[in-house]
Amino acid sequence: MNEIVVLSGKGGTGKTSITASLAVLAGNEAVIADCDVDAANMHLLLNPDFATTIEFYSGELAVINQEQCTRCRKCEDACRFNAIVYLNKKMQVMPIDCEGCGYCEKVCSPRVITMQERKSGNVFISNTKAGSKMVHARLDIGAENSGKLVARVKNEAKSLAVAGNKLFIIIDGAPGIGCPVVSSLAGANYVVLVTEPTMSGLHDLKRICTMIRKFRIKAGCIINKWDLNEEKTTEIKQFLHDQQIEHLADIPYDISFTKAMTEGKTIVEIQSPNREILDRIWNDIKSQLQN
Repeated sequence: MNEIVVLSGKGGTGKTSITASLAVLAGNEAVIADCDVDAANMHLLLNPDFATTIEFYSGELAVINQEQCTRCRKCEDACRFNAIVYLNKKMQVMPIDCEGCGYCEKVCSPRVITMQERKSGNVFISNTKAGSKMVHARLDIGAENSGKLVARVKNEAKSLAVAGNKLFIIIDGAPGIGCPVVSSLAGANYVVLVTEPTMSGLHDLKRICTMIRKFRIKAGCIINKWDLNEEKTTEIKQFLHDQQIEHLADIPYDISFTKAMTEGKTIVEIQSPNREILDRIWNDIKSQLQN
């Protein structure tokens, strides 16, 4: 079993559209994992059925026993996040502001504050239109620990892949270089980088390549919409050559990507010359991993 993580240094490069296309091409050979838990959207293209929902708990939340609370307001004074307020004649915890540090519990004289595990999101296990299983998640509004939620999504995907004897796990990672990206890279066999020929595209590609080098994972890069700025495309190709990163393909700008998205489809499901390019990319990645 091989883990393939698709990443981009920035948003808007076409990463998720390309990942979903690879998922369709892989079919039931792969388990799909959407690890962009802060802004998950691959379900819009793969039509999952949300067959199973698992609540995800991480971190702690202060809870006040209102019947025993004396309203001394020591907790309000102690909280440096302004998460505890006196409202409607009682002390109330604002969940979106509470950091779960537990200091209010320590200063509470009547001992009526307890720290309880908090629900931070949901994990879904679905069947997709491609014939594959998909693990995806939704982080609750204002919730933290997205890196831990990514780890949970990956662990569920691995379990499904092992149980189903699948050859691949295809992972759609978050943009940028934050905790969710670090978590999605753990245990990966190959990274597909998706970039665009812009100044910010190259800048953020350099940042994420620095991170990948620390993980010592083999990587290849797709330059999407390469023909919009041929000078910057040439600059990106030189950078890939210097960093010994495989240049997988150039994908030209194609309005069919937008047409497919509005229909809830991937580019490989409609008539587009880019289907052949993506088919070649997928076969190239498979060949490298299987050999």
